[in-house]
Amino acid sequence: MSLSEKDVFARLKENAFHVLGLRPSCTRMEVEREGQKLLAMLELGLSEAAHYDTPVGRMPRTAELVRASMATLRDPTTRLQHALWAQLPPGTPAAQVPAKEEPAPWPEAPVRLGWRRPG
Repeated sequence: MSLSEKDVFARLKENAFHVLGLRPSCTRMEVEREGQKLLAMLELGLSEAAHYDTPVGRMPRTAELVRASMATLRDPTTRLQHALWAQLPPGTPAAQVPAKEEPAPWPEAPVRLGWRRPG
């Protein structure tokens, strides 16, 4: 089964673990506690609960999304599916991170080993 780019994007941005800000190794109690905390924060209008980070960028968090995520993680089958997709950590997507050139581990090696510098 092949997923389209749109399907992959949706699975990453709506992942229940990312919505709740939890790792796949969390317990059911942690899911309930974090979900209730986020619902209370959203009810109070606190800005730190308004968004969550995903591998595809920052997304808006709603109370409905939090409730749906909690329900998803209560079911062992759907929890496993979301755990597999949550392996990619939230943050800046890899495609947007500029590649930096790594310096040579020992730039003086040729000279120290007897090679002459050109020129």
